[in-house]
Amino acid sequence: MWIKHILPEEAETRLRAVYDRLSGPDGQIDNILRAHSLRPHSLEGHMALYKATLHHHGNKLPKTLLEAIGVYVSLLNGCDYCVDHHFAGLRRLLEDDDEADRQLTALKSERPDAAFDARGTAALDYAGKLTRDPAGMKRRDADRLRVAGFGDGEILEINQVAAYFAYANRTVLGLGVTPEGEALGYSPNNSENENDWSHG
Repeated sequence: MWIKHILPEEAETRLRAVYDRLSGPDGQIDNILRAHSLRPHSLEGHMALYKATLHHHGNKLPKTLLEAIGVYVSLLNGCDYCVDHHFAGLRRLLEDDDEADRQLTALKSERPDAAFDARGTAALDYAGKLTRDPAGMKRRDADRLRVAGFGDGEILEINQVAAYFAYANRTVLGLGVTPEGEALGYSPNNSENENDWSHG
């Protein structure tokens, strides 16, 4: 990492309390979270956004689709760290290694239609355009999602997951975050308490 960061065993007061809430297996704190350690309020904001966009009980779309959007956006942005983490999570959610590999191959080739149904392809196409050409987005891009069967709340979910990963990718790429020493693919627990995470 290109900036100073505070290890869990070195954390004090507020940061220690945040780390205690976010720690995963064996007390692990993901490196993307450690990157915020000089500003614990930034870390709390990141995790609140992450959980709300990907893991909130109020979301209606399947987690597999939301994770696939995250993997696709991260591939397009060249963020291997987020691809590795979220593809591991997607693989675990799918419980089918062959299907997971098929989806990853399609996303890497920028051909979602090779592995996803029409609805999933529409969501991924929207996320892809938003990532590559955000200023080029038009009302018709949202209309295509409606035609594919998404309600406006679901369109918001797709938009927010794509937008979150743009933020996360730039956090990682701009600060030199690597996955060294991490277990991949864990996610917050399913508690409805938005301040309760088992892993980031």
